[in-house]
Amino acid sequence: MANSVSIRDLSLSFGAVTVLKDLNLDIRDGEFLVLLGSSGCGKSTLLNCIAGLLEPTDGQIFIKDKNVTWEEPKDRGIGMVFQSYALYPQMTVEKNLSFGLQVAKMPKLEIDKRVARAAEILQIGPLLKRRPAALSGGQRQRVAIGRALVRDVDVFLFDEPLSNLDAKLRSELRVEIKRLHQQLKNTMIYVTHDQIEALTLADRIAIMKSGVIQQLDDPMVIYNRPRNLFVAGFIGSPSMNFLRGEIANANDRLVFRTQGVDFSLAGYQTSETLVPGRKVVLGVRPEHIAVDGDVQGGERHEAVVDIEEPMGADNLLWLKHAGHTLAVRTGGARRYAPGTRLTLGFDMSLASLFDAETEDRI
Repeated sequence: MANSVSIRDLSLSFGAVTVLKDLNLDIRDGEFLVLLGSSGCGKSTLLNCIAGLLEPTDGQIFIKDKNVTWEEPKDRGIGMVFQSYALYPQMTVEKNLSFGLQVAKMPKLEIDKRVARAAEILQIGPLLKRRPAALSGGQRQRVAIGRALVRDVDVFLFDEPLSNLDAKLRSELRVEIKRLHQQLKNTMIYVTHDQIEALTLADRIAIMKSGVIQQLDDPMVIYNRPRNLFVAGFIGSPSMNFLRGEIANANDRLVFRTQGVDFSLAGYQTSETLVPGRKVVLGVRPEHIAVDGDVQGGERHEAVVDIEEPMGADNLLWLKHAGHTLAVRTGGARRYAPGTRLTLGFDMSLASLFDAETEDRI
């Protein structure tokens, strides 16, 4: 499949501060790629470089095989949706949508056709005569998306477009953006710090830290097989449980040992040879720990309930186990009082082992 956007050895520094470091990235035609990371990781900076709003210190950017590194934003074939709606308050929705096309001296019939199409796709037809002040936050963001949509571009760039909305609106617009991508099949690059947005929207996620992509992969691969300790801890709510210990030999079988407690590694898959004495970190997601009647054979471990958080469809339990605090997700039908003793079963086939020194997946 052809690449829509290619980034080669991209670096950006502000004085002595390096924001992006020798970054390489290929984004496929029609792909929905999410740049995910915490504040200051360089994701919005990278998006602004692609848009032409920032000039990189080094490296090159290609859009549709054309080197656009030094092109003006208007000549890059991109449409951008910002965190702030950036609408003209004195103009109606219709004028906001058509203004850029009028400036480009596009024929009126073509402008009307594009505005009508965008209004239909985004379901904002009844709002065309209103001004931004008469719109809700969700409606304003739809108009901002529509303004990018009318340009009929190859690549759409979204810079945290939903962060100013409340939880319900975010959820609704997230579905609309996904539906929009399925309809248009354009390349979309989406910046967010919200992992739920990333997991639900992306074809692939690029997780960034300190200007470097830590892992670029399918959302479920990142969730189930994180490349390093940072990615494992960043994705998932609550975070993956981490237990520090070492590989050990017990009765001629390899185990993970922590605080005098052994976990069989028989179900763990790795291409590396595990050597006793190696310091490691075991990572297990809350939903991969079975409780009481859900434990199916295998090893059983004892734990005590510290705190229960009912969440409707499921419950989140915080347990004391072998000197660690574990988060465990259970069904919402059962309740557990603090102090309750439980039997746990760990699904080691879905667990992750990380080298304690390098923090890379084993």
